[in-house]
Amino acid sequence: MPSFMREINIVSRCGSIFRSEKLKEYGLGENNHSYILILCRNPGIPQEELARRLFINKSNVTRTLAALEADGFVTRSPSEKDRRVTLVFPTEKAYSVLPVIRETLREWRRYLTEDFSDEDKEKLVELTHRLAVRAAEYAELSEETFGDDYGESGGERG
Repeated sequence: MPSFMREINIVSRCGSIFRSEKLKEYGLGENNHSYILILCRNPGIPQEELARRLFINKSNVTRTLAALEADGFVTRSPSEKDRRVTLVFPTEKAYSVLPVIRETLREWRRYLTEDFSDEDKEKLVELTHRLAVRAAEYAELSEETFGDDYGESGGERG
């Protein structure tokens, strides 16, 4: 049986290329859209929670947020309740590009599933959701097992 993970990786990498091409003119890199989507739904989210939701280690999130902040997409500030916690907020620039991001994602999904029946689409969503839930369970276990140092040597979860 062919490796379905290889196929998933191909779809993921090609999706990154597609998003990069579509969002380049807005100053967004291949995966910055994920940050914008989460931040616009959750303004003021703690930076550590953002890292958890993205399944990206904290140091990579910090670097990406610094770039997004320099480009005017986000602002960061210490929490008034706990100064050790950094809160992240989308700017008007982030909100203004949000419809473009959403349309780009819809366009990619339509392209990929153009020849799929409605039943095929439903089954695909169901099965990939089950995979994602299982993967997230592992990632949370890994976080507990390996602690904050996981991924710091250059490796990433995923």
